[in-house]
Amino acid sequence: MEQTVEQKLKALYELQNIHTKIDKIRQIRGELPIEVADLEDEVAGLETRIQKIKAELDDTEDAIVNRKNMIKEAQNLIKKYDAQLKDVKNNREYDALTKEVEIQNLDIQVSEKKIREFGFEINNKTEIYEKAKANLDLRKGDLEAKKTELDTITAETEKEEQALLKKAEKAQENIEERLLFAYNRLRKNAVNGLAVVTIDRDSCSGCFNKIPPQRQLDIRQRKKVIVCEHCGRILVDEALTHELAEA
Repeated sequence: MEQTVEQKLKALYELQNIHTKIDKIRQIRGELPIEVADLEDEVAGLETRIQKIKAELDDTEDAIVNRKNMIKEAQNLIKKYDAQLKDVKNNREYDALTKEVEIQNLDIQVSEKKIREFGFEINNKTEIYEKAKANLDLRKGDLEAKKTELDTITAETEKEEQALLKKAEKAQENIEERLLFAYNRLRKNAVNGLAVVTIDRDSCSGCFNKIPPQRQLDIRQRKKVIVCEHCGRILVDEALTHELAEA
């Protein structure tokens, strides 16, 4: 059956009331869901950073081990060349072996320098690693606290919210698709989620701009759906809201 304009306005206003109650429930939760999501991202970022620093520390430790092994090899070669120097038969052999000893000593010096540098690097990265771990523990604590707070609030309001969502779904069945689309678009664009508003002190209660007397009369006659000239919200008269409240 084709609905009258009055029936359409009542259906829209009833849906708005349900959505306003849902909005108030979600306002109780406030920014907690966003804060929890941000903390989860921060914790994940810190864990990734810590893993990266740990991998870099392991690589540096391996590099130190490799350098120490290179020093041992160079020392063994020096011993070998020193032994061969005792049996040299000419100056050319002596110069060649002496050159090799010199090269190995230089390699040892380079490796020792690298080991010292790696040592400083490990100290610096270990300090960063420990700070990151301490920060991670703090942020995990904050996350657990926020999650507990959110879970408590959600548990207290979830049943009521689910009931209202079902009620809203049922109420939408009484509204034609074109009007419902316009209503949802208005709700999405409105800061306070209000798509249907009343006349309050000769003004739109959504944007508080004055409504001309003739337009107010048209709204009260309920012969067509009228929107605010300033904010685009659907306007209903106060008498209609009282009728619904008494129904």
